[in-house]
Amino acid sequence: MKERWLRDHLLSIFLVVSVFIVLAGLTEGPRDDAAVAREQTVRPYLELDFLDLGNPLHRALFKESLALYYPREPGRADSILRAIDAHHQEQFTTEALKAGAQQRGFTVAKLKRLAPMYLQFALVYAIVLALITYGAQTLGTYRFVRTKQRRLPPFAEFLRRLGGLGRERGWRNGPRGLVESLSPLIQSLAKVVAYAVLFAPAYVVAYSLKTRFETEGYLFMVTLAVVSNGLLVTYANKFYTFLVHEDRRGYVETARVKNLHASYAWNTPEGITPRSILMPRKRFPGHLLDHITMNAQFQYILTVKEQATFLITGLVIIEMALNIQGHFCYELMQNILYRDYEVVLAIIVALFVLVKATDIAVDAFFRHESLRLGSRMGGA
Repeated sequence: MKERWLRDHLLSIFLVVSVFIVLAGLTEGPRDDAAVAREQTVRPYLELDFLDLGNPLHRALFKESLALYYPREPGRADSILRAIDAHHQEQFTTEALKAGAQQRGFTVAKLKRLAPMYLQFALVYAIVLALITYGAQTLGTYRFVRTKQRRLPPFAEFLRRLGGLGRERGWRNGPRGLVESLSPLIQSLAKVVAYAVLFAPAYVVAYSLKTRFETEGYLFMVTLAVVSNGLLVTYANKFYTFLVHEDRRGYVETARVKNLHASYAWNTPEGITPRSILMPRKRFPGHLLDHITMNAQFQYILTVKEQATFLITGLVIIEMALNIQGHFCYELMQNILYRDYEVVLAIIVALFVLVKATDIAVDAFFRHESLRLGSRMGGA
């Protein structure tokens, strides 16, 4: 019973893969045996780099050479030339061959070509998922601390300073005081720009930057996936909500009675340091925030599954928008255009398995943390 969750995951993978195999069999296009046989016949001649059959001289020499090599088959040269001409014509008239004269269907050659792309896609996915998880918890914790410090939002702070600009030190300190009074407005405008970028669809950002930056590198893809589609801000707000919820729990008051530090001032003996918020493992020894953060992180674990689903969609859109050969989802788009549905289904299954592997890892980690916290509370 303890491993039922793993069995359910593996059973779902088996069922989905089985359905896609059946669909792949139903969508398999009819084979043109004559075209396959013709390709096998002409392939050795097409691999001769020095031979240009579009050149009349080369064509005549080719016919004479075949006539000498096959003296008992006078028509062989003409039949081979006709087969080569028919093969070349297919490159321009057959949709399945326009993408590079590749055989339709999911072949071993295509598997060897797609496997490195899939591994690179999975690596980018894992890196972006880790960065968004870290960024969401960091931004959520920072916002929570700022709220506890009872700081006004930047624009509200600007209005407050603007109201007292003449009475306080704004005019008396000259340009320096004026700049200091305007700094909250600058922060507010920067925040608006940041939100516009963070909530912009990935394909919009990709198209707007494609002519200005080197977009073929995976570093650009990672950066674009992190700062677009609103994932970072959405899950930062969700983690902030978990922190607020935990802050209202009864154990926080109990911990406060036990004289745990409760100040949220920066860099004070009983307060919070910015460095502790930036650390990947957020711990605040002797402070209320340590317990609040630990419980909020436990609640956040299952959210990663939801986050992973949105991330996969965003990465697929980004790779299609960048339109760069050699990317996994570029191949998905190309095979959709050329109606090679066997390859399309194989790529979709690969993406499904990646998401399902994330679900399994998250559930395993959640179960481990549940047991750890349960034993800890039992020991207490």
